[in-house]
Amino acid sequence: MIKILRFTEYLYLIVALISMYKIWELWETDRQGTYIFIFFAVVSMGMFIFRRNYRRRFEKRKRDNNS
Repeated sequence: MIKILRFTEYLYLIVALISMYKIWELWETDRQGTYIFIFFAVVSMGMFIFRRNYRRRFEKRKRDNNS
C-alpha cells in the first residue's frame, strides 16, 4: 500500500515537471496556452506535497501501532 502511495507522489511530480517544461517552451509563442500548464504545475506540486505528508503520517501511525 505504501509503495503505491509513494509511486503516486512521484507521478504528480513528473506531471509538474512536464508542465513546467511546456510553460518554458510555449511562453514566447502562445502565452494564453501556457496558463493551463501553470495551473497544472501548481496543482501537481500541491498534490505532491499533500500526498507526501499524508504518506508520512500514515507510516508513522503504522509504526506507532506496531510497537
